[in-house]
Amino acid sequence: MKKKMTLKEFIFLQAVVMLYTMAAVIGKFAAGQTGYGFLLLYCAEVGVLGIYALLWQQILKRFELSTAYANRALALVWSLLWAVLIFNERVTARKLLGIALVAVGAFLVNREGGTQENA
Repeated sequence: MKKKMTLKEFIFLQAVVMLYTMAAVIGKFAAGQTGYGFLLLYCAEVGVLGIYALLWQQILKRFELSTAYANRALALVWSLLWAVLIFNERVTARKLLGIALVAVGAFLVNREGGTQENA
């Protein structure tokens, strides 16, 4: 039987997903640079992705794969937030509808449980 995900576990999972989306933000900043600025930001992006990869392994140990990937889809929410806050991009109704569908799906998966129990 699956154990229900706690708020602490959900926050940890979303923090790791948020870290993943920050790599894309750094990459977008790197794209606008040349020379050493580009190299520095590119290395920062690779470093963030390395940290994310290590944390993702911990997530896969703690959560069922279906739950982990359903929550990873919420990267769309974090990406839209960064797009608006950092890059002043516009939010459209289509974007909001798409993100709402993803969020509802993740909520349904989380509601059913998702933390692995030790046998």
